Amino acid sequence: MSKSVLIVVTSHDTIAGDKDKPTGLWLSEAAEPYIAFQGAGFKVDIASTKGGSVPIDPNSVDDNSAPRFSEVTRLLQNTERIKDVVYERYDAIFFAGGHGAMFDFPGDPDIQNIIAYYKDDGRIISAVCHGPAAFADAKTKDGKFLVDGIKITGFTNEEEEAMNLTEEMPFLLQSKLASNGAGFVEGAPMEENVVTSANFVTGQNPASAQGVAEAVINRLK
Repeated sequence: MSKSVLIVVTSHDTIAGDKDKPTGLWLSEAAEPYIAFQGAGFKVDIASTKGGSVPIDPNSVDDNSAPRFSEVTRLLQNTERIKDVVYERYDAIFFAGGHGAMFDFPGDPDIQNIIAYYKDDGRIISAVCHGPAAFADAKTKDGKFLVDGIKITGFTNEEEEAMNLTEEMPFLLQSKLASNGAGFVEGAPMEENVVTSANFVTGQNPASAQGVAEAVINRLK
């Protein structure tokens, strides 16, 4: 039976509510894994926190990526709402990043419910860049932090500072995950860094999206 993966993306379109600072999904962080999962013969669906059309960070779209990612861009215009997804159907979940995820992934009750279930059931939980914001303050059924004792990576404090967005974020992802008990594994800024620990597979930044997808494929096969 073929495996299936649910990709979850943000619905949040501005940084700190400032209309002059558009954000959203970092396109390649959903598109590269989608293409990789499909290439492996998996069934892939995309859901977002609010459903419907997904905001794409304008900085993540260029003339090279537009044709390559056209199918995914089309799918992003009409996504299922995470609340309506039958998550038990999937073998793995993948949280794509983009700064929008910092605002609507943390504390989302549906996301937290799914990842607690997946951790308990031993299913694969994967994320890249700001996608691990889904894990922030999330707890398992026994009340422990989801990432306690797990090696994790994600967008680092140094990378956030280089983007001049430290002050604009609701929290710093690296600091938050470490305070939740994760062993945060920091790689070189903007270079690929993929970390596998228990049933978690995480990547540090956009350069790590493909590597996370390949690691998930290897685990599912």
